Amino acid sequence: MPFLRTSLLSAEPAGVLESLDELFALAHAMEQEAANRYESLAQDMRGQGKADLAEVFTKLAAAEREHVDSVTQWSQSRLGKSPDPALVRWEAPEALAPEAAAEVKTSRLMTPYRALAMAVRNEERAFAFWSYLAAYSKDPDIKRASEAMAREELGHVATLRKERRRAYHLEHERSSADASTPRPPQIDARRLELRLIAQLGDIERRLSGPAAVRTRDMRQQTIAMADAAAGLGSFPASMERKDPLEIAEALVDGYLDGAERSSDAAHLESLQHLAERAISRLAWLRSLAAE
Repeated sequence: MPFLRTSLLSAEPAGVLESLDELFALAHAMEQEAANRYESLAQDMRGQGKADLAEVFTKLAAAEREHVDSVTQWSQSRLGKSPDPALVRWEAPEALAPEAAAEVKTSRLMTPYRALAMAVRNEERAFAFWSYLAAYSKDPDIKRASEAMAREELGHVATLRKERRRAYHLEHERSSADASTPRPPQIDARRLELRLIAQLGDIERRLSGPAAVRTRDMRQQTIAMADAAAGLGSFPASMERKDPLEIAEALVDGYLDGAERSSDAAHLESLQHLAERAISRLAWLRSLAAE
């Protein structure tokens, strides 16, 4: 499937899953590898005296260990046993690319924000991986389980993006003098969604086959999202001149930020639903960007 040969996945998965035993083994291995990698980075950061980064990676490792436990419990409830590592037949996407891990260890410019941005990217790669397996699976049980794993990864993405935004604000606190700077013209989320609809139409016309079909589906979903986004968010009007990936990412952050601030249950639910679809769309757009 061409539209998943991506910058998120450096290569297409080596095959399809043949049993739930294999799915749980692979999911368990992926989450365990992530926990180990983050814990190793936390130790490196402590050794370098970088307490803030050590704390970030310690929390990431703890979250991944919770994911390991969740997969184990799911396997036990469905199959009556824990995942078997011997059933992992081929290599899953790495939790953290080697070059990213090397950058964390050696860069003097590494910050909690940049570390969390890497973690977000990794969860998006995991989402693309499970979505790929769900799309290709012929077994209904495996398809449903892969889709469930993809949804879990979307939840992880949303959580990490919130943490990343907090880190960004801490690193870019504005002085009182900056606060007096005139605010540029603003637009709502609907305007950005409408711009993205037009851009997706342009992309679709350049594609063929499954990639064009998926882009058409994304465009239809974005039309529905535009209707739901009227009056939501506040973005610089200059965002309309950005490329699709930048617009899609801004919308994700806008919906998540709105949900975080909302005190109305119905409004919160609407924003969370928009955020989930926007995260999924962003991951697919990044998949298409490599073509």
